[in-house]
Amino acid sequence: MQPGDRVRVEQRGQTHEGIVMPSTTVDSLVVKLDSGYNVGLDRESAAVDVLERDVYDVSEGEAAETSEVTFDEDLPTISLISTGGTIASTVDYRTGAVTAQFDAEDVLRAVPDLAGMANYRGRVVANILSENMTPDVWQDLAATVAEEIEAGVDGVVVMHGTDTMQFTASALSFMLDTPVPIVFTGSQRSADRPSSDNVMNAVGAVEAAMADAAEVMVAMHASESDDTVALHRGTRVRKNHTSRRDAFETVGGEPMGEFDYESGTVTFHGEYAERGAADLSVAPDLETAVELLKFVPGKDPTFFDMVRDKEGLVIEGTGLGHVHTDRIETIERLVESGTRVVMTSQCIEGRVCDRVYDTGRDLLDAGVIEGEDMLPGTAMVKLMWVLANRADVAEAMRTPLAGEITERSVPWQ
Repeated sequence: MQPGDRVRVEQRGQTHEGIVMPSTTVDSLVVKLDSGYNVGLDRESAAVDVLERDVYDVSEGEAAETSEVTFDEDLPTISLISTGGTIASTVDYRTGAVTAQFDAEDVLRAVPDLAGMANYRGRVVANILSENMTPDVWQDLAATVAEEIEAGVDGVVVMHGTDTMQFTASALSFMLDTPVPIVFTGSQRSADRPSSDNVMNAVGAVEAAMADAAEVMVAMHASESDDTVALHRGTRVRKNHTSRRDAFETVGGEPMGEFDYESGTVTFHGEYAERGAADLSVAPDLETAVELLKFVPGKDPTFFDMVRDKEGLVIEGTGLGHVHTDRIETIERLVESGTRVVMTSQCIEGRVCDRVYDTGRDLLDAGVIEGEDMLPGTAMVKLMWVLANRADVAEAMRTPLAGEITERSVPWQ
């Protein structure tokens, strides 16, 4: 009996069935039940029957069986690109840890529902937790996606940790003009949990990557049920909950589409870039000397001094886009020194308008650029890209380039 074996254990009149987990002591037997919970048993008094041996050769640390991805010329080809995260993770029963899986074969083992839907190419850009994501990785990812599209794939699925997925999706939205869909997806709950959302999210992402909307999207659960995957535009999406499966929302509107899990159909709403309408181009340069600052009552004024050497600053202002009036003079000095300052709102919904109150008008006179209804994080990523690629910074920041600014904001009735 080894970790990974499926066993039936009888002890004190109770029967447990599940997978043997590694144990920190020789006297204990830990079994992961089908419910997803673990049970600890006294090894000496337990009667154990091995029902199924693990597919791994633990002594060698290698898989005894492998999965081959066969090519079917009648199916589209989808590139699966991994940056880390839990979307294709599995439990490594030799260590007891949840580990990320990377190549196409590993993904198909973790999410067998994908088999037969498409041909797959697997690429690894990074193996990091999403909180460790950096602009350098964004650039590597954009280059890899472009290479895959040039190689002729029909769509790209990027597997990414959920915590910073919205920032990476925004970055690729500005870096790439794409003739095929680029779909980000992830998992709020790891694959070893019964409530894992990895299967439906992965299937929805692949279906969206084979569909008609050639944009950067985020595919995640639309509700707590296993029924629909929402397809969010990459520049309008925000993670709004720490752990719910439907954590992602399109801010200021509805998702651009959805995948119905039961029928297997993808539906889009409103306007979107159609497959093949754009030629592939990549502009990966970024100005990384950009900061995002949230203004709150009592904010230490020295925070503004700390960004005086930056090329760009995005402020999450209050309400329509305000800061304390005593800070306006400091902001004006920043602008005069060459720092581009963009104002957004810390409100979830709505549009910046610095023409209503005196404070806003004074900020405009100080040279602040209105960020319209861009999400603050999206505005920061856009400013990084605009500073590196456009001379008309103020005009570019006020102009929708990748769906990041909506035509108008309508208050809820």
